Amino acid sequence: MNNLKTISSLQEIMSFRNNLASNLKVGFVPTMGALHNGHAQLVKKSASENDITVLSIFVNPTQFNNPEDLHKYPKTLTHDLKLASDNGAQIIFTPVFEEIYSDNYRFKLSETSFSKILCGAHRPGHFDGVLTVVMKLLQIITPNAAYFGEKDFQQFQLVKDMSRAFFLKTQIIGCPTVRETDGLAMSSRNVRLTAEGRKMAPMIYSALSEFSDSKAAIAFLNEKGIETEYLEEHFGRRYIAATIDGVRLIDNVAI
Repeated sequence: MNNLKTISSLQEIMSFRNNLASNLKVGFVPTMGALHNGHAQLVKKSASENDITVLSIFVNPTQFNNPEDLHKYPKTLTHDLKLASDNGAQIIFTPVFEEIYSDNYRFKLSETSFSKILCGAHRPGHFDGVLTVVMKLLQIITPNAAYFGEKDFQQFQLVKDMSRAFFLKTQIIGCPTVRETDGLAMSSRNVRLTAEGRKMAPMIYSALSEFSDSKAAIAFLNEKGIETEYLEEHFGRRYIAATIDGVRLIDNVAI
């Protein structure tokens, strides 16, 4: 990690960005830490397409509607720094709440359509927090391109639409979902599953990809003891949120 630089100060990261040569392309990977191979693929793609890759680690409290979920979110900074460096990141930005939300979240971004269904219907205020923090980070880093995993496809689409709506110059790039060998979508939440729950979790992807009928897929999961929050089809994709061991997991596939 000799070439990795960690920056926490807002002033320092903005000064770093302003002092970069104008011909250098900057890629950006926003994360909440607890990095896994899915994040590694985002960093690799950014590093292959840009001169500088910045990765942020910030567990954003405004997107958690459940305080317990925020409290339990895994924190693995030493591991994260190594993974980021090994895959090509040069700058890690680890801001603090007081600088990101100097207004104490008095101002926020809201979307009035797609954010109100799927995860938005079950997690009030979630996408307000996501869009607000992503907009702040894009304004701070001003990257040429920002990379998002398609496991959170609703989030990716909303960020892409937001960028277009506000005429941002950053290109929003989606990267395919990275899966374990048994099909489970990689997620920072997977580490919270019990051994038995981990064995059950791949059934979520099976239900998404192997059943042509959504009701049959839900019945299959219920029979296996997996609580389904939603399984719906929108705009050519099938989306799911399901709970195992009290851990909420999401996934999606193209239809």
